[in-house]
Amino acid sequence: MITDVAGVKVGHCTIIKGSGPLMVGKGPVRTGVTAILPHPRNMFAEPVKAAFFDMNGCGGLIGALQIREFGLIDTPILLTNTMSMGAAAEGLIRYMLRTNPASGKTDDTIIPIVSECDDSFLNDAQGLHVKAEHVYAALDDARADVVEGAVGAGTGMSCYDFKGGIGTSSRVVVLDDIKYTIGALVLSNHGDREELRIDGVPVGMNLPAPELKREDQGSIVIVVATDAPLDSRQLGRIARRSFLGLAATGFRSHNGSGDICITFSTANIHPREAEGLLVDHLLQDKELSPLFKATADSSEEAVINSMFKAETVQGRDGNTVFALPIEKTLEIMKSHSRLLRR
Repeated sequence: MITDVAGVKVGHCTIIKGSGPLMVGKGPVRTGVTAILPHPRNMFAEPVKAAFFDMNGCGGLIGALQIREFGLIDTPILLTNTMSMGAAAEGLIRYMLRTNPASGKTDDTIIPIVSECDDSFLNDAQGLHVKAEHVYAALDDARADVVEGAVGAGTGMSCYDFKGGIGTSSRVVVLDDIKYTIGALVLSNHGDREELRIDGVPVGMNLPAPELKREDQGSIVIVVATDAPLDSRQLGRIARRSFLGLAATGFRSHNGSGDICITFSTANIHPREAEGLLVDHLLQDKELSPLFKATADSSEEAVINSMFKAETVQGRDGNTVFALPIEKTLEIMKSHSRLLRR
């Protein structure tokens, strides 16, 4: 889990309401908010080193310019549906003002970090159902035990034409007898069934096609955390490697896909008020290859976990995204000698 990186917590607020034909503003609602907290203290007072990489730009990341300019993130990271980014950003700002009342008066303003995927196949997206109260609930729900699948921002998401959503995984790397952790969390909402591969096995091609599917191929947001001492440039290198892991699942970054990775390190945290020379102890670039592999492996497994944990969801107008047929999937894996037969 991404929370295997000490101090990181994840919370969800899931919004499910109504069924049947779409009535804009009333539902059916199948959406939510997921919050990632890099550490349990005041993020504005103690920002973390960060970076991002957009593999394909048909998606949104509020706060991206500040990340690129300063290499820092100073709020929790929120994930939600595409057209609720503004509401999520406002809710996050209001939440941060509770503990940072001088922001925007005598202190710096708050730049929220919010990203998204499109859940409109299942959700009344035009209804703009995400409100500040849902942001507060996700942040207040933050915990080390991450719930995966069709929860929070993942409630209305699809992955390789099956139900997707939130998935997470981690790896431990030992460098010079010191253990470092890489943890990935995904909001999976991408791909066609035929593309799905698990451990190299063309699983999707051997599963029945859904009767009804969305027309576009969707998007994905990845959040990668580490306790390794890295600067923003190095974290950018980590972010790019996350998509190698996605490629192993069949990911192809279609034309209309928004494919974004946000990375941060919980090491070398300097208080906002710090003055004078700041000294960071960093890993050398020549030591990063094991972290690159851990990033790819964690991202790959997080996508698969998001599908194995998600349950079938029916949304607006009867649109239904079915859960991955796990027993059938395992049989396919066994036939390719990836699992032991019973």
